[in-house]
Amino acid sequence: MAALWCALFAGTGLCTETAAEADFPPVLRGTPLDFPRDLGAHPAFRTEWWYVTGWITDEAGIERGFQVTFFRVRTGIGERSKSRFAPTQLVLAHAAIADPALGRLRHAQRAERAHEPLAGADAGRTRAWVRDWLLEGDGGRYRTRIAADAFSFELDFLPAGPPLLNGHDGFSRKAPDPRHASHYYSRPQLAVAGTLTLEGRRHEVRGQAWLDHEWSSELMPERAKGWDWIGINLRDGGSLMAFRMRDDAGGALWSAFTLVEHGRTQRREGPDAVRFTPLRTWRSPRTGAEYPVEWELELPATAAGGGHARRLRLVPLMDDQELDSARSTGAIYWEGAVRVLEAPGGAGADEAHSAPREFGRGYLEMTGYADRPGM
Repeated sequence: MAALWCALFAGTGLCTETAAEADFPPVLRGTPLDFPRDLGAHPAFRTEWWYVTGWITDEAGIERGFQVTFFRVRTGIGERSKSRFAPTQLVLAHAAIADPALGRLRHAQRAERAHEPLAGADAGRTRAWVRDWLLEGDGGRYRTRIAADAFSFELDFLPAGPPLLNGHDGFSRKAPDPRHASHYYSRPQLAVAGTLTLEGRRHEVRGQAWLDHEWSSELMPERAKGWDWIGINLRDGGSLMAFRMRDDAGGALWSAFTLVEHGRTQRREGPDAVRFTPLRTWRSPRTGAEYPVEWELELPATAAGGGHARRLRLVPLMDDQELDSARSTGAIYWEGAVRVLEAPGGAGADEAHSAPREFGRGYLEMTGYADRPGM
């Protein structure tokens, strides 16, 4: 990313300072998260994002998925420059609608240097924007506004509870080396209400969504090729966040989960904290990348209760949910709506003689199958 912006600003003298020379603060275990302060941006850190995904249903009962993400990047470029054009901070945004009637994502992206009123990310409150695209909130309510050529939406989000801290009080490791970590919290079970416009037709929509906010100063571990992540709103009002960092061989370099069920919260991290097993793949006709679009997810016995491991099945709303962000973050990845199924009776049920029930709905993100992310 820094090389791209140096090319764009070649000859201006802004690139004499590089990201390698910038002083990025580390993410340290034991640093308490403070709300509402940590709802906002942390511009000293290298990368940060606010990520909202969910399922919405229109007045005709048609279900679709949606996502909107705002990224803030400290480039380390031109920080000693007095020019207001120095690209010291970038703001990038992705938005998409997963529409089974179309069979693939409708998506759009934007990227700008942070500069009022063009783009920015406020400290102390949730407010990130790129031109007329916006995500903002005060912690008690959020809203987003996206207007693209193929779609637009205006959605309000109402949280069901306080921020949910992942890892150790919001310190989320991404590798055996604790240097690779982020500050990370989620807002599951967001009630959604608003409008979606497709092909000139405006729809009233309602649904459930999930918000993640994460910031860090470290790039992805050298041994990691990508990650698989889910954020799932459970039918009973609980939630499940789980991820694994994959190595070059496709194995788990690191994994973690946060499960809220029946009023109890369970967390675990480590190479074997949660197991992702591919069940079925889909190959993109555009990039040739092959993605596991159905998974079995195994949580350990300590999370499931009753001395039995819990096995869940992830099934996509549709196979083609690949997003090409070459014009902003530069990554190609799969990010889409999924259902989570479980055999009736939960842990220990006879899965061979039980029809699966819907355990929850949410989003699955998979990176590193088309190219290695540069984040």
